[in-house]
Amino acid sequence: MNYLKNRNSLATGAHQCKDRIPFLMHDNNFPGFLRRTTDIKDKFPEKANSRDSANFTWEELQSLNAGDWFVKTDPFHSVSYLSEDDIEAARNQTIPSLLQLLNLAKEHNISVIFDIYSPEKENETDDIVKTILHSGIDRSRVLWLPPTKREHVKKIAPGFTHFYKDSEEKEGNYLNVKYSELNMADIRKHRSSNVTVNIWGVNERWLFSLLWCSGASSVTTNSCHILKDMDRPDWVLALRTYKIIWITVDIASIVIITGIYILQW
Repeated sequence: MNYLKNRNSLATGAHQCKDRIPFLMHDNNFPGFLRRTTDIKDKFPEKANSRDSANFTWEELQSLNAGDWFVKTDPFHSVSYLSEDDIEAARNQTIPSLLQLLNLAKEHNISVIFDIYSPEKENETDDIVKTILHSGIDRSRVLWLPPTKREHVKKIAPGFTHFYKDSEEKEGNYLNVKYSELNMADIRKHRSSNVTVNIWGVNERWLFSLLWCSGASSVTTNSCHILKDMDRPDWVLALRTYKIIWITVDIASIVIITGIYILQW
């Protein structure tokens, strides 16, 4: 989930199955990429170690349970925030298609930011773009990350908002960067140049607060239940101020302890 002060967006990774239907899955490009979040070992044990999404039909993917693991493991300590009905709904989730996500985003008038995780990115980009256009979502709500065939995408689907990774040639006004790859000064420099900066991997209040104070445009998080209720950053000290306070308190403590020792001597 992205938090953009006054706008939310859904963030995910897209694959494509044997039927050329784009679907959503975070894990990618390693043997058994479906094992962590689905029951593929029970349903299709012979395919449990597959690393290629094209080895599965859409019917096979739809038969997998993709929610029970979340309720059982509670990876983001968020299950306690759900009602019993929500927990039951989460427990019975299936793998969603990209079209389902787009329809949801369209219904709620929010944006979608995603990357393409399939090994055959070159061949699958056109199918994914066709799916997006077919959904009828406002094109400006599509925050496009994949660098593969970017110029081609701009021609066949003008209107997408193109985000760039920091390592790429910066030819746009939108950056999507991991929290550890930009310091606060860099963020402020980009923002002063009217560059929109999305920071991903932000799951703690203190980090969200720090980035908020630094002027980041938005963050991508797994901790929606924590950040969604924050209407202002938590109090954050500048490093220099913290050091001055810490050293001052230490010196004062030494003086007090020394004074007590002398008086009692």
